Amino acid sequence: SKMLVVILLLVFQEAVGFGPTPAAIPRVKLGKSELEVSEICLGTMTFGKQNTLEEGVAQLDVAFDDYGLNFLDTAEMYPVPTEASTQGETDRTIGAWLKHRKRDEVVLASKVCGASERIDWVRSDGRTPRVTKEDIVESVDASLKRLGTDYIDLLQIHWPDRYVPLFGADAYDLSKERDSISIDEQLRGLEAVIDAGKVRYVGVSNETPYGVCKFVEFSERGSLPRIISIQNSYSLIVRSDFENGLTEACSPRHCDVGLLAYSPLAGGILSGKYNVDVPPKDARLNLFPGFMDRYLNSKASQAITEYQHVARKYGLTLTQLALKWCYSRPHVASTIIGATTIPQLKENIDAFFVDLPDDAIADIDAVYNIYRDPSKTK
Repeated sequence: SKMLVVILLLVFQEAVGFGPTPAAIPRVKLGKSELEVSEICLGTMTFGKQNTLEEGVAQLDVAFDDYGLNFLDTAEMYPVPTEASTQGETDRTIGAWLKHRKRDEVVLASKVCGASERIDWVRSDGRTPRVTKEDIVESVDASLKRLGTDYIDLLQIHWPDRYVPLFGADAYDLSKERDSISIDEQLRGLEAVIDAGKVRYVGVSNETPYGVCKFVEFSERGSLPRIISIQNSYSLIVRSDFENGLTEACSPRHCDVGLLAYSPLAGGILSGKYNVDVPPKDARLNLFPGFMDRYLNSKASQAITEYQHVARKYGLTLTQLALKWCYSRPHVASTIIGATTIPQLKENIDAFFVDLPDDAIADIDAVYNIYRDPSKTK
C-alpha cells in the first residue's frame, strides 16, 4: 500500500541519515523597512579562527538549505578575537559561499568599526577607526571586495563613536566622556554608501536609548537614512540593559527599531558547560582575557544553576530554555546564533520549535527577580 511505501521510505531516510526535513524558520520585517529576515540569523564571528573556511561554508549550507534561514551577520573586524593576521577571514569565508548562491536570496548584514584606539589594522593607512564618512566608505569598499558582492543589505555601526560602557562594563562614567563624531556626520556617511548603491539599510549595535533616539531624531530632521535595527547583547543573564529603556525606545510605537539579539547563550554560559569544576580550555570565554575570571567571580554561575532547575522541570536542556526564551520575546526581531560544530548549530536552531509554556516563563522571571545582572554582581 502507499502507507507502507511511505513508512519504508522514512525508515530508509533515517537509516542513511537524512531524516525528516526541519520546518523553515519564519520571517519578519525589520523595523521601518521592507527587509524580510528569518527570525534566526547566523552569526559568523568564529569563521576564520575557531572554524575553517570549509566548516563555515558547511554551517551556512545547513542553516540556509535545511532550515530556511536567509539572514547572516558579519563584521569588518571578524573573526574574534580580532587581530591583524586574521582580520577579514570571516568575510572571505562568506564570499566563497556566496559564489554559489543567488545573491537576492541572502540578507547580508555587516558592521563598520566604532571608535577604537587599539585596532589599527582595519584602515589602509594604519589610522585607528572612527565613524566618519571616510571610514564608512573605506570600510564598505573593503568589505565588498572580501565578500565578492556589490552591496550589503544591512550596514551597522558596530559600537558607538562616542563613549558608552561596552561589553560588560558597568554604569555610565561621566569622567570618560570624550569628543566624538556627530550623529549627523555619521548618518551623512551612511547616506553616501546608500546613494552609491553599496548599502540598502543601516542600523546600530551596542547602543543605548539615548543613541537610538538621537539617530532617529537626526534622520528625521535632516531627511537622512533611518536606522532599522539595533544589535545588542540579550539573554537570560543580560536582560536589564535592554529591557530598562531600549524596549520602549525601539517599540513600533516609538522609534520602530528591530532588535537583533546577539549572544543569546551569553558566550556559551547558558549552555551550562562552564558550570563544572574545570571549564573546557577551548571554551569561548577563555579566548577573551578576563572574561572567564569575571564569570567565575560573579553570581552568574548561581543564576545558571537556577535556570538549569527550571529547564529540567519542563524537560528541556538549558540551551533549549535559553534560546526558546529569547526567540519568543515580542521585542526580538531576530536572534543571532553562533556555533563551532554542525551538531551545535542544529541544536540551536531546533530550539526554535520546542514548547515553552507560560508557567516556564513565570519560573524564569522568578529567577530573574533574584539575579537581575548576575554577570556584573559579585
